[in-house]
Amino acid sequence: MSKKDAGPRWVEMPSISDQTIGGIEAGESYHDLGLKFPDAPVPRLKSDVIVHRAILEDVGGISQLLDWISDGDIVIVEMTGIMARDMELRLAVGKIQDFIERDMNGQLVRLGNTRLLLLPPSFDSARIQ
Repeated sequence: MSKKDAGPRWVEMPSISDQTIGGIEAGESYHDLGLKFPDAPVPRLKSDVIVHRAILEDVGGISQLLDWISDGDIVIVEMTGIMARDMELRLAVGKIQDFIERDMNGQLVRLGNTRLLLLPPSFDSARIQ
C-alpha cells in the first residue's frame, strides 16, 4: 500500500449485521461463542455429533439434557450446584440414568466427583489402564 492509501476497503455484505453481539473486543482471551452467536446457522448432517457442556442446578434442566441425548449428542454435565441437595441429586441422577441406560441403551459415565458424561447408544466408553 502506498502512503496515500487509507487502508483496506470494506465491502458491505447483507449477511453481516451491525449488531455488536458477535463482536470480539481487543484483549479478550476467551470467546464464549454460545453467548456471542446464540443462534448460529450451523447446518447439521446426519453423522454430525455435538458435545454439549451443561451445568445442572436443579431437576428443571434434565429435560434439555435428555433432548440432546435423544438427538444423538454427547453431554458433559457439571453437577456441583445440585450436589448439596442429596434428595434432588438422587432424583436427577436416577431420571437421567433411567432414560439413558434403560430407555435409550446408552451409557452414563462418572467423570471425577462432580461431572457426568452422557453417551447416546451410538457411542461406547472404554476404561484404559
